[in-house]
Amino acid sequence: MGKVIGIMSLKGGVGKTSLVSSLGTALASFGKDVLLVDANFSAPNLGIHFNLIEPETTLHDVMARDQNISDAIYAVGALDVIPAAIFSNKKLSPLRLKEHIRPLKKKYDFILLDSPPSLEEDGLATLYAADELFFVSTPDHSTLSNTIKSVNRSNERGTVINGIILNKVHDKDFELTLEQIEDTTNVPIMAVIPHDIDVKEAQANFKSFVEHNPKSKGTREVMKLAATLTGEEYKNEPTGFNLIKKFLQIKPKKQEVNREVLYERIFGE
Repeated sequence: MGKVIGIMSLKGGVGKTSLVSSLGTALASFGKDVLLVDANFSAPNLGIHFNLIEPETTLHDVMARDQNISDAIYAVGALDVIPAAIFSNKKLSPLRLKEHIRPLKKKYDFILLDSPPSLEEDGLATLYAADELFFVSTPDHSTLSNTIKSVNRSNERGTVINGIILNKVHDKDFELTLEQIEDTTNVPIMAVIPHDIDVKEAQANFKSFVEHNPKSKGTREVMKLAATLTGEEYKNEPTGFNLIKKFLQIKPKKQEVNREVLYERIFGE
């Protein structure tokens, strides 16, 4: 039985959809059956990331009970995508997302839900449908305050929170530190993705940044997170990197430690 993982953020512009496409690609690279679902009913763009500009059947059609969900699944490379309609006047009940997604857990190892930046009914649909959650945040006060709201609502619901994916990090003194973010949210940071202009270039070419630049720091972080979730080993570190770390006795980064804890939680006996 597969897992439904919601990728959430209450603030737009943090790169959530880009991370959904890249994490999905990373999971698929480990041989897993992966489905990405655009659960942003009001302003969807996951399909655009995969050049699904005007798909014949969308999640809106499924939610309106006009089409079977199997007709809304599109194969894109090594993974599948259910896009939503950019323009639609169909009346939906977003909270029914869970009942439409549930049967697909038998087919897929991972189903990633790209949520809207909202905790209204459409945003709650992801929260209710997901087995587990990741929050996407940038290291600034305004985004952190919205992340806290999401965390609190998720805790009320009782949904498992795997951690925070910190995105668009410039590594500057004016940014919040990982310690500040974890202390404030009480949620571990599972990946730190540097700001990278290549992400925009990847989108322009309808690729995930994992495909576009497989050697970037951001790609390595996403691949390591995917490896943690799948129980696989990621072997594409720079030549001699692990030996240098061991020789110099470099302390592991916070997100590396957190990923080890998550791995033990998932796969430990």
